Amino acid sequence: MTLSRLIHVDAAPGRETELARLVSRFAAATRREPGCIALRALHRAGAPGRIVMLETYRDARALAAHGAAEHSRAFQAGLAGVALGGSAEVIPLEETARPAPEGHAPVRGADHVGITVPDVPAASRFFEEAFGARHSYDVTTPDAPPMAGPDTERQLGLPEGARITHMRQLRIGDSVTLELFEVAGADQRPEPALNDLGLTHIGLYVDDMDTALRKVKAAGGQVLSDPHPLAGPEDRPGNSGVYGRTPWGLLFELLTYPGGIDYPRGADARRWVPAPR
Repeated sequence: MTLSRLIHVDAAPGRETELARLVSRFAAATRREPGCIALRALHRAGAPGRIVMLETYRDARALAAHGAAEHSRAFQAGLAGVALGGSAEVIPLEETARPAPEGHAPVRGADHVGITVPDVPAASRFFEEAFGARHSYDVTTPDAPPMAGPDTERQLGLPEGARITHMRQLRIGDSVTLELFEVAGADQRPEPALNDLGLTHIGLYVDDMDTALRKVKAAGGQVLSDPHPLAGPEDRPGNSGVYGRTPWGLLFELLTYPGGIDYPRGADARRWVPAPR
């Protein structure tokens, strides 16, 4: 099993150049080790004295050989003179997601969520006022020819005569894009409930539940209940969620889990969490 670790080191005042040279020599020698799979040495933009190295070794034996190597001992000795505190912080890393099966072209990640709304500008205002969404661009606008015709119907699975009259991209925080559609010339069912088949809601992470709820209500949305504890592995102190509906009926969930998630041992992957803003 491969082993990875993070090495974090800060230069002592005025020793940034010396630390960079020491790291460069160490990295070059380490990459030549037969048991070293990869080593990347990076420094924070605008802060050359703060260096991070990400190392991966074939197995525990390779890591042990690295620790006993002459260049590793020389690196440790050199840090005493140029690093803040005279040493580096070593952080062992554990795998949280297994690689894709051999020969499989992996999906990079979810890019967007498509939502058909009765009025794109009105829906945009709700998402902006309630959730802080930002307008990226319009794919097509009402004053342009609609996206319609046999090719569009075939490509998008639309019924005959349907026309996309407005299409917009919005972004909410650090997450996937919302792709809004306004469609004319076709029958439209109401928004689904949680018990219906298919995509039923969008879930949005919040840091301050009370403020988020006030913004939803002020923007014309409906909250279905008071915030409630989460379930299963998500039921930890400080975690909660609540469902609501937009003015046109789209189901959404606000959730927060600062208490973390009790992942089962050996979980294939940890869920993606938006970065703090």
